[in-house]
Amino acid sequence: MNQYEIAVLYHPDLEIDLDKATHKIEKIIKDNDGKITHVDNWGKRKLAYKIKNQEHAVYVFYTIEIAGANVKKVETILNITDEVIRFLIVRPDLKAIAKAEAAKVEKAKKAAERGDRDDNDEDDEKDEE
Repeated sequence: MNQYEIAVLYHPDLEIDLDKATHKIEKIIKDNDGKITHVDNWGKRKLAYKIKNQEHAVYVFYTIEIAGANVKKVETILNITDEVIRFLIVRPDLKAIAKAEAAKVEKAKKAAERGDRDDNDEDDEKDEE
């Protein structure tokens, strides 16, 4: 099974009752032998340009594990789903993500070390006064 990320833009009128639409998409994924590992709901956002005469959409991102052969089936079904304005299915670059996370941890570690030294210098100044 491969890992994929799906960005789904739902119709803005569904913001109030989004559960029904998300359950429909989750069922589509599960019916095609997929497993949802993470869901990230960004809420209603303004679009960069109008899509189907809509200026806003509800953004929901799914991280799924699914066989590559079933991705095409999911795409076909999402194309004809009324609740979905637009969607994008991508395969994330896991090596780049791991490298970015490692760099983030290293940067935080260096910032903490600098912060510790700054605190010590301030304490020394207070003692001198």
